[in-house]
Amino acid sequence: MTTSPRALQLSQVEILPGFWHDRLTTNRERTLPAVHAKLKATGRLDAWRREVPNDQLQRHIFWDSDTAKWIEAVGYTLTAGRDATLEAQVDEVIDWMSQIQESDGYLNSYFSIVEPDARWTNLRDRHELYCAGHLMEAAVAYSRATGKRALLDLLCRYTDHIAATFGPGPGQRRGYCGHPEVELALIKLAEATDSPHYLDLARFFVDERGRAPHYFDLEAQARGEDPRGFWAKTYHYCQAHVPVRDQKIATGHSVRAAYLYTAMAALARLTGDAALADSCRAIWTDLTAHQMYITGGVGPAHANEGFTFAYDLPNETAYGETCASIALVLWAQQMFELDGQGAYIDVLERALYNNVLAGVSAEGDHFFYANPLASYPHISPYAHWSGIHTDRHYRRSDWFGCACCPPNVARLLASVGQYLYAATDDTLFANLYGASRVHTTLGGSDVVLEQRTDYPWAGAVQLELRSAAPAAFQLALRVPGWCRRFTLAVNGAAVDAPVVAGYVRVTRTWSPGDVVTLDLAMPIERMRAHPEVRQDAHQIALQRGPVVYCVEEVDNGPRLANLALPAEAALAAGRDPGLFGGLGVITGEALRVEPAAWPGGLYQAESTLTSEARPQPFRAIPYAFWANRAPGEMRVWLAAA
Repeated sequence: MTTSPRALQLSQVEILPGFWHDRLTTNRERTLPAVHAKLKATGRLDAWRREVPNDQLQRHIFWDSDTAKWIEAVGYTLTAGRDATLEAQVDEVIDWMSQIQESDGYLNSYFSIVEPDARWTNLRDRHELYCAGHLMEAAVAYSRATGKRALLDLLCRYTDHIAATFGPGPGQRRGYCGHPEVELALIKLAEATDSPHYLDLARFFVDERGRAPHYFDLEAQARGEDPRGFWAKTYHYCQAHVPVRDQKIATGHSVRAAYLYTAMAALARLTGDAALADSCRAIWTDLTAHQMYITGGVGPAHANEGFTFAYDLPNETAYGETCASIALVLWAQQMFELDGQGAYIDVLERALYNNVLAGVSAEGDHFFYANPLASYPHISPYAHWSGIHTDRHYRRSDWFGCACCPPNVARLLASVGQYLYAATDDTLFANLYGASRVHTTLGGSDVVLEQRTDYPWAGAVQLELRSAAPAAFQLALRVPGWCRRFTLAVNGAAVDAPVVAGYVRVTRTWSPGDVVTLDLAMPIERMRAHPEVRQDAHQIALQRGPVVYCVEEVDNGPRLANLALPAEAALAAGRDPGLFGGLGVITGEALRVEPAAWPGGLYQAESTLTSEARPQPFRAIPYAFWANRAPGEMRVWLAAA
């Protein structure tokens, strides 16, 4: 028997009509075409065509990653149903790639055409291995969905070239990428191709990171540069300040960090490396206990697109990059597969339903790069960086100069089915709740299970065995950390079972038609932040189930900082059929606490003012759906009256 749960393949899970079905339909019909159109309009696709001269196209060092993530998203989408148009678009690009690939296997649209003599000369800054990793992931996803091997074969050749170039052997470079990602991609490629030497290469990149003499110093000197001139000033930025087993806190650029930690957790599971696992657990504890927003956003600072220090969680200037929460989802999944603890899925769910989903508009064709938890007119801290702000309000953009987030959110949403369930030889884990049908093998029997639920708007979940014959296995149902009361029944008969590691488990020989009912109590919760989070002192946030809510000016008027929620205020949860197909909303009566009149000037003595607290109806909507209507203020944290 295996003891480590593994996520099921995407092909084993069918998403049925419901919350995720709606989001995946939007992703397929709106997001993928929007991303493809921008890849084409900005030259990212033409960059693969050698016949397009450099004076007509300003190729970029990491454009390849944007194309790769789009291909990966298409691969996941095609798993649910083939699409000749999507396949033709991808196959055309693969053909261009095959023409640009060099005789030694090297495959990069920038360096092969623009700077052929600069290959592998600046791993710290120039993203070659990062781009290679995203291409590997794209190749695995597309080949699994279509059975076509052209891209996979190209990437196996490229990876063989990388394996010959890097390593501890004579004449090899002992380097690694400044932007981790290739490590986790190599693990996927190793599993997809049954090639253990790719796993060995991933382990080399992870083990070599941060060792002395420092490779980034050596390569800078080889370029004739002073290593002290590194713009980020410290290798904490790229998690290369010390070897990975000596790292115990989340540090540096948050996307790079979480991609690295994802690979570390996967390697710890696959190799039994206890020291690597312990490092992952320590970093995880630091991040989730000290450095994570209530929305699952991570990395509060614009300056390094990453982490600062414990409990530093500003709201209006929060960075919380969409890509960072996507990477957190990947890491959480690997930590679950390492330890089998439901607490990891709690974090995955928080990030997915809030920060990740906020990264794309309800219509599917506009995107956030950064995800603040408060927005006020004229606040535009990132205008020079990502082009988000085109007017006085914080709004989504249809694209970015650094366009990592749009295709990244497309690929994660397209793959969401693989996060719903996991399994060992004899246990099926229901990790995320959503209308779906799963096909797998447990205890030697074919099992088909159908899940019916209105989650995340309601906590009732039904799972019915649809197999043709009885099957003996254990069903492990996750009881989310936010849920303090639940009931469980099998065929209407109550079951009293303890929660162990975040799961309530039922073991029996199941018969076709058996129904398990899990009812998770889902009250509206007034959430408080740790008292060390100075930015949220004396404030509350509203959460119901996995969904974090916010208030917007369009519903509640301006000056949201003056809106306070009394402890005794009655709150009601409901659905608004006119709001994006029926979003869950929270309504109630708040207080607007302001002076009755302002006599003038910027400041006044309190003794001269008459303040009043006026009752005011208010409405909160899911944070993931803010900035989809009339522009205006937004807040997650409200004053506690």
